[in-house]
This record gives sequence, C-alpha cells and structure tokens, in this order.
Amino acid sequence: MLVLRSTVFQILFYSVTLVQMLLYLPVLLLPRKWGWWIPHVWSKSLILLMKYVAGLSVEIRGRENLPSVGYIAAMKHQSAWETVGLIPLFPRPAFILKRELNWLPFFGWYTMKFDQIPINRGKRSEALAAMMEAAREKIADKRQILIFPEGTRRPAGSEPKYKFGIAHLYKNLECPVVPIAHNAGVYWPRASFMVHPGTVIVEILPPIQPGLEAQELYDKMIDEIETSSNRLIEEARSASKPSPVLKGIPVSTGA
Repeated sequence: MLVLRSTVFQILFYSVTLVQMLLYLPVLLLPRKWGWWIPHVWSKSLILLMKYVAGLSVEIRGRENLPSVGYIAAMKHQSAWETVGLIPLFPRPAFILKRELNWLPFFGWYTMKFDQIPINRGKRSEALAAMMEAAREKIADKRQILIFPEGTRRPAGSEPKYKFGIAHLYKNLECPVVPIAHNAGVYWPRASFMVHPGTVIVEILPPIQPGLEAQELYDKMIDEIETSSNRLIEEARSASKPSPVLKGIPVSTGA
C-alpha cells in the first residue's frame, strides 16, 4: 500500500504542477502584484495531495513569530517537503536559488516573474555581491527571503553542516532572522521516492533580531534550529504508528 500511495502521489505531484504552470501562463503577462496567489494555490494543492493521497498532514506551530517587516526565514533542509509545504506561510516569498533554475521552461518563467534571487555559483565574489543587492531590495520591500542555510538536504538526525553565508546576509541587511525547524525528513526522506504517512510538525521560532555579531547569529541560529528539529524528531517517535524511517535515526539528546 505504501508503494502504491507513494507512486500515485508522485505522479499527481508532477502532473498537477505541470497543469497549473500551463493554466496560469496568462497571469505572467499581468503585473506581479496580481499573481502572488499562484505559488500559494500551487503549494496548498500539493499539501492536500500529500494529506489525502500519501496520508501526510502538517501541523504549524508559532505563526505568531512571523514578523510584519522584511526578514530572512532560515529553514531546516531535510526533505523535498519544505520546498513546497512552507510556502503558504509567506505572503511574498523570495527563494535564494541557483541561477540555472531560471533557465527551465515554464518553471523558470515563474521564478523570474516572481522575482526570486538567483545565484551564479561559478563566480563566487560576483554572485555574493549580486545576491546581497537583490536581498537588500527584497527586505526594503518587506518581502521574506527564504534560505536553507545548510545548502543541501541533510538526512533527518544527521550531523548539521550549515554555511556561513546567512550570517553575512543578516549582518549586512540588518533584518530579523526567523529560524524554522521541522521533522519532514522522518516522513519524506532525502532522495527517497517513498512518502510515509504521519504528521510533519513545523516550529517557527522567535525571530533573532538584528544587532548580533555574525558569529553570534550563526551559533544561535544553529543551536535553535537543531535543538527544535531534534526534539520534533523525538516527538514523532511517540506517534501511534511511528514512521519506519525513525529506526535508522539515533535517539537524540539535543542539538
């Protein structure tokens, strides 16, 4: 049954995405402000598919911690889930993503229309300067910069490997950083076709206000995200039918 449900979900995931990208193409000709509903409708439709096809629900904690000003959302990266499932939290999100995604047919048109932040990994110094300028514009416009500080997905419960770039952003932009923890990797593991039933728990932690030194922000962010994510993994063990993925994750005692 798990294989069947996961297969049906994966097929519908990509099919619904393609259909919506084609269906909404005329909106790309309109001013951007009239199209912000598109990423939210897309995300919410996939969240419904996860719930009713794959049996994977979501619980959000701490919505009150999201500021009304521009800020950086620093998100734990365990799964494909958070690249989709967290979007409804943000009115006008701006992902920091590799430049090559802008070149993809259809998908790239949407990333450019909604003014995401591409980065050229081949030219590090130029890329950082361009990213900083684009990020500064987004913060001034009270948008939300979405970043996965680990850079790539890490298996749930594995040793964290955070990049220092977010600390430079924080210091230069002088804006809040909102740490966001979750346990999605317990249910939709990194690089896995299988989606296990259960409830992803997301915890939005209190914003870290500007004013800290870069290293202080970096250490505090890692501690808070990892402590919370590890606690949420342990909370998943107490479910009536724990995900089998948990068998391969050592019991955590903290960050």
